[in-house]
Amino acid sequence: MKFSCEKAILQTAVTTAGRVVSTKSSIQALEGILIEADHSGLRLSGYNLETGIITHIQGEVSQPGAIVLSARLLGEILRRFPDNVVTVTSTENDSVHIVCGDTSFDIMGSSNEDYPELPCVQDGKNFVITQGNLRSMISQVIFAVSNNESRPIHTGALFEINEKELTMVAVDGYRLALRRENRLDQSQGDSFSFVVPGAALSEVEKICADSDKPVTITQGNRHVTFQIESTLLVARRLEGEFLNYRQTIPQNNAIMLEVETADLQRSIDRVSLIINEKLKSPLRCKFEDGILSISSKTAIGSAFDRCPITGDGAGLEIGFNNRFLLDAVKAAPVSRVRLELNTATSPCLVLPQEESEHHFLYMVLPVRLRTGE
Repeated sequence: MKFSCEKAILQTAVTTAGRVVSTKSSIQALEGILIEADHSGLRLSGYNLETGIITHIQGEVSQPGAIVLSARLLGEILRRFPDNVVTVTSTENDSVHIVCGDTSFDIMGSSNEDYPELPCVQDGKNFVITQGNLRSMISQVIFAVSNNESRPIHTGALFEINEKELTMVAVDGYRLALRRENRLDQSQGDSFSFVVPGAALSEVEKICADSDKPVTITQGNRHVTFQIESTLLVARRLEGEFLNYRQTIPQNNAIMLEVETADLQRSIDRVSLIINEKLKSPLRCKFEDGILSISSKTAIGSAFDRCPITGDGAGLEIGFNNRFLLDAVKAAPVSRVRLELNTATSPCLVLPQEESEHHFLYMVLPVRLRTGE
């Protein structure tokens, strides 16, 4: 195999494919990137048996072939190369000569025959959404994906597709994040759903640009693919029964308030300064007429802040995990949010104002307050 490619283009492709490469695996080939060269250009693949990334780039191929190279070492070599054309040549015994300008390396690769075949999704249901919309949806729900392996289905986010609407939901037992997008560019009209692992979604978010360019998402029997321009990400679907989230969202809440998102975020942030992993304490929130009082108390000391609100909270006093409440407020993509509450043991809903064009819902379960907290 022999090919030449601009250093910046090859380095970007290695970085993209290397996102899912195993740092330590019982299958040594999975610690590498599979590079395939033919008349159509270069194809670089990374795979960890759960998630795979394949990216295509242009290069001058003088001799077709394939080789597996250490992702870590190749990335470090390219990072240190000058900005010039990189030429890669491999021999029959899998030794590889890499040269760029006056700098060269001779390293050992491994046979492409040792590399596991990536899953292929064909003839599945699909829909198209812009990269910018998908990226924002993921960023606004992924914080609520569970890391508790005892319920594997909740370590991913639920995708629900209905005609031209996509709903994405994540839950972790303490909170729920929901984001809905109406502007699907293309859909087959069918209703279907699947769950994508949070780790794979995190990589999709990094690959997507804030642009109107399309992403084609295809559901297969066991896998789902995201085609993002010249890059394809394939992920194993999570199987199981996802929470019936619609039944968990309280309706007809007695207390409805509005607040500036930035003001609420700053108040929570200030009062959280004396809370840490070792010194955990709930936020004590008291909703009154026009004012939300937030306080906390730990062995370090106590903190108090007031945040202006619109509406009357009727003196409701309720406790929240500071990080869970802050995550929900930070994820809200609007300058002003609506809070819906009922009792001290009922969840708090964070929603857009009724006239807003944004469609999101965050639900945070309360923490029981003890006397003196």
